[in-house]
Amino acid sequence: MTGVGESWLGDGLDGVAAVESGLWVRGVDYVGGWRSARESADRLNRALLGAGFELSAVRAVASADESGRGVVRLAGWPETADRLAVLLEALADRDGGGW
Repeated sequence: MTGVGESWLGDGLDGVAAVESGLWVRGVDYVGGWRSARESADRLNRALLGAGFELSAVRAVASADESGRGVVRLAGWPETADRLAVLLEALADRDGGGW
């Protein structure tokens, strides 16, 4: 999943992987969990692009937790996270806050 150009590759948002710590355990399927998370992250990234966001400012990042379960994290610059929050709050207000 890419944004406009390829400059997003070195913008610093992928550093969220450093948050994860611990050792990998033999026999845990980290790749399967990551694959599942990657599909969801790609879908979210397409939605962000469709809503006018740049992936160099905010994007979903796939990873796996210590048990191998897929995890999707949202990484972004604070001002872009605020912009996304305003959009989601407006959507919740319009729809009565429910799904």
